[in-house]
Amino acid sequence: MRITTRWAPLAAGAVLALALSACSTSTDEPESGNDPAAETSEEGGGVEEADTDSAEWFVQADYDTQDQQRSATFEGDESKPYLQYIDGEMTDTSEYKSPGAKKACFANASISNPWRQTGWITMNQQLKALQDSGVISEMETRDAGDNDDTQIADIDYLIKEGDCDAFIISPNSTAAMTPAVERACETGKPVVVFDRGVETDCATTFIHPIGGYGWGIDTAEFLVDNLEEGDKVVALRILPGVDVLETRWAAADKIFKENGIDAVDYFTDADPTKIKAIISDELAQGDVQGVWMDAGDGAVAAIEAFEDAGKDYPVMTGEDEMSFLRKWQETELTGLAPVYSNFQWRTPLLALEKIFKGEEVPKEWVLPQTPITEEERDTYIEENDGMPDGHYAKFGGEDLPGYPEVWQERQIP
Repeated sequence: MRITTRWAPLAAGAVLALALSACSTSTDEPESGNDPAAETSEEGGGVEEADTDSAEWFVQADYDTQDQQRSATFEGDESKPYLQYIDGEMTDTSEYKSPGAKKACFANASISNPWRQTGWITMNQQLKALQDSGVISEMETRDAGDNDDTQIADIDYLIKEGDCDAFIISPNSTAAMTPAVERACETGKPVVVFDRGVETDCATTFIHPIGGYGWGIDTAEFLVDNLEEGDKVVALRILPGVDVLETRWAAADKIFKENGIDAVDYFTDADPTKIKAIISDELAQGDVQGVWMDAGDGAVAAIEAFEDAGKDYPVMTGEDEMSFLRKWQETELTGLAPVYSNFQWRTPLLALEKIFKGEEVPKEWVLPQTPITEEERDTYIEENDGMPDGHYAKFGGEDLPGYPEVWQERQIP
């Protein structure tokens, strides 16, 4: 479908429903044919533990690289983190240099969760700015609704249409999207991949924050530093099969095992009801000292489960979603808000601006990814005053047209 630029604020009930939606993508089916996501037990009302093996996703070299990148020096203006990058191989884009406004074509995985909705709003406001400056004429967008087959068809449609000056692709899942991305590359037009990766390096640039291992290291080390050996941690995972999610858990699981933390993981589909059931069942069996999450959706539900059970708050990692930051402030629990930098949604369009000027861009454009600590939390809450709970604190769109009203009203195209 073609996305127009007409705006309509979401009703409050719709925002709430979207905020509770699952995050964010369909995945390849496991070879066994069994669904590895957690299922509700008919007999006990509980939720089964995840049955995936984190070792299948663990690559020591990638872990080491992202560990080092957490303390790397980023090139560029610190006030514009969406343009910063770690020094490395650059792509010569002189062949794409040409005057005049260009048409961008965007194959998006979905806007089915608050993180993607926040980014989509920011991306469209960046588009407005680039249209005003004569860089982009229009952006035709097709939304796959979290479906691999749909996104493959979307990419092929945009290729066949033939009037795209550049492609932007946010893959739904890693392996399934690789051939379609390669077909886009074969057109000879610039291809920008962002957010999730694919198994090819044909893109002009691949834009992403440091990554899942970085997230997993930040969060697991925080929990280890604030817990004792033998303490129980419940890990709440959204769904299997997405590289940035699987590597978050692979890194965390490694660190927990090395430090004697008793961690048990569950898939939740970011469903608050399921999250509450998981925590309640674990608390019924004994104390839980920590909660680890691979994304912030449902963090409040996890905290409320402790309140309902009359238990002490856990040491907890959530995300920079406003609902978690506010609940963290209210409860004064020991917490950390890791980020998967939402401001990355600006970068693909800004990359095209550079590409159409013939300027070099990083082959792998690694953006900063810095957690929000307790010392910083209140500042981010204050700076995002008036934003809805599904908003992300590090969205990076404060200088764009429509700020703050467009984000406050969740004006989703």
